[in-house]
Amino acid sequence: MSEEITFYTNPMSRGQIARWMLEEVGQPYDMVILGYDKEMKAPDYLAINPMGKVPAIVHRGKVVTEAAAICAYLADAFPAAGLAPEQQDRADYYRWLFFAAGPLETAVTNKVLGFTMPEGRERMAGYGTFDHAINTLEHAVAGPAWICGDRFTAADVYVGAQIDWGLTFGTIPSRPAFESYAARLRERPAYRKQKELDGALIAQMQPSG
Repeated sequence: MSEEITFYTNPMSRGQIARWMLEEVGQPYDMVILGYDKEMKAPDYLAINPMGKVPAIVHRGKVVTEAAAICAYLADAFPAAGLAPEQQDRADYYRWLFFAAGPLETAVTNKVLGFTMPEGRERMAGYGTFDHAINTLEHAVAGPAWICGDRFTAADVYVGAQIDWGLTFGTIPSRPAFESYAARLRERPAYRKQKELDGALIAQMQPSG
């Protein structure tokens, strides 16, 4: 089975998370850029991701969608990159990957959209309240190193992307723990390479004049 990776993305999307992970893994990949209006809804791409959104990767003939799943998959598919802990050390790894992909993203999205949780209905939401989710996120990154201790992992790519994006666009409040964690992330060569690549693509897509 071919080891070739095909990466479907748009530089102005969560595809930036998947590209960062691809750069951390260090494996070559073919990139397909899709526009929101037509290409993502075209039959050929809907056969890959019926949601009609990016990112997605195809590797060894299998499709993986959802940025958190792509991060976890690539860490397992390419163990030499050292981006997944040993099985016995994966408690925090799984815990915070799933927290960021579920409760945290939902809490942030609902706040951005102006959704207000009806009083007394917090238990129906997986995150309770926005403040509860943010306080929990702060707990996850309060240490001096990474999500899983001294080892940078795929969990840091996904959780870190949420924090980096949130601080940049004001959807996550600035707190010392978040700022310190983001500063460490921004020093990583793969992070910088992703920003360089996607930044150049975004510039190309802007109307001239």
